[in-house]
Amino acid sequence: MTRPRFNRILLKLSGEALMGQNQFGIDPEAVESLAREIIAARDHCPGLCLVVGGGNIFRGMAAAAKGFDRASADYMGMLATVMNAIALQGALEKLGAETRVQSAIPMASVSEPYIRRRALRHIDKGRIVLFAAGTGNPYFTTDTAAALRAAEMGCDALFKGTSVDGIYSADPKKVADAKRYETLTFSKVLSDDLKVMDASAVALCRDNNIPIVVFNVRQPGNLAEVLAGRGVATIVQHGSET
Repeated sequence: MTRPRFNRILLKLSGEALMGQNQFGIDPEAVESLAREIIAARDHCPGLCLVVGGGNIFRGMAAAAKGFDRASADYMGMLATVMNAIALQGALEKLGAETRVQSAIPMASVSEPYIRRRALRHIDKGRIVLFAAGTGNPYFTTDTAAALRAAEMGCDALFKGTSVDGIYSADPKKVADAKRYETLTFSKVLSDDLKVMDASAVALCRDNNIPIVVFNVRQPGNLAEVLAGRGVATIVQHGSET
């Protein structure tokens, strides 16, 4: 399948991508590996921004299920995403990239506040912008934050890095004959509840015609390969399924 080329993307990474083989926290080697993948990808896509989750440190919904106040738990999860963004920023800058962290929760000592026009200028100047603290509001996931920022930044696509090489009809780690899709429509993802991203994020991408590209971020070089049109991935967009 021939894929379109993208000039500006938002890359959504889970917090788990930063913990490597550990059960929690931030693994410096995993962060450095991700940073190298991101730097390599810039050869194929000059405009790049990121949203990183915080599940390797704290999950708001999981904490709420154990008795935490949901809003407070979500705010704690947002703070975890700031820690991850700063860690990834440090690794990227060690490799020579110019970066900015913008937080939806103002914390001037460690990041810029999220200002849309400033973020756009940074991207236009070739800087990698890392958006932290989700949308700044409880009850919204970092998937929704990623879709929102992708729309605000005028991105050509939202890339979601996972531990599998696309979207399947069932969990391929549990169902041996699960079908892998090359392309899917937004409507199919929503109607079949395929768990690509949360429904709000998928609907936001649908309404703004932003394709969602799901790929295996743990495979070395795969991000650059997918951006070059060669790697394995599933694209969610308007059209038909294959």
